[in-house]
Amino acid sequence: MIDLHTHTTASDGTDSPFALVKKALATGVTTLGITDHDSTAGWAEAVTAIQPQIQLVLGAEVSCLTIDGISVHMLGLLFDGEDEQMQQMLSDSRDTRLPRMRKMVALLQADGIDIALEDVYQAAPDQATIGRPHLADALVAKKIVATRDEAFADLLHNESKYYVTHAAPTPADAIATIKSAGGVAIIAHPFASRRGQILTADSFQDLVAAGLDGIEVHHRDQNAVEQQVLTEIARELYLVTTGASDYHGTGKLNSMAENTTHPAQWEALEARASARRVIKI
Repeated sequence: MIDLHTHTTASDGTDSPFALVKKALATGVTTLGITDHDSTAGWAEAVTAIQPQIQLVLGAEVSCLTIDGISVHMLGLLFDGEDEQMQQMLSDSRDTRLPRMRKMVALLQADGIDIALEDVYQAAPDQATIGRPHLADALVAKKIVATRDEAFADLLHNESKYYVTHAAPTPADAIATIKSAGGVAIIAHPFASRRGQILTADSFQDLVAAGLDGIEVHHRDQNAVEQQVLTEIARELYLVTTGASDYHGTGKLNSMAENTTHPAQWEALEARASARRVIKI
């Protein structure tokens, strides 16, 4: 099984990189993507857990904003982790997350919700990329909501009055940087309408022009009709299609390998990278 989109405690997952690889092994995953938000901090630890039965595809999920303010996530896989331009883009995105979190906490406090920035820090693992899931965990710890999913369905939804955007590259700029670093770019869950405003079908032409390699079609936040439309877009634009769990660990419903990528699609995707950077023993 091939699962190209998962998260660890290096961003907003609840499993350490080592534990994530072990869980993937136990699940029967043979190719695992490590794609923490705006970070490659979990790569080194993940590699220490590798076994002959599994290979690692190292990457990151890059936070992007369109010029219209639509939030987009771009999976960068198989890029050179030491590429300075790539690391600068990830660092810049991380640096904007703390001011954003301060604003979201202040908005919640203004409505009488008992939450503080210190609560968010306590909910986040050391050196994690601070994000809304950590705020969700803090709200759970304070018994304001029962689960992460409940927090994202209401208080932390993209269209909630408490939601605050943060500075981020455009999808085209993110793609260009990923490609310059020798990697491949896959747009993650682009039709996940339950998260808020989404891209239109016409948007993909510009992304292909920027170098887009694939579309994450099979994802729990996209229904059967949305997946069919994305499959057709991918066919028309000669893009690879992927499926993945977007696994985060406890607090979210996503199960490891609940969606996977077909081996032929993975082979086509790997061939688009500038070098064979899959990690295996």
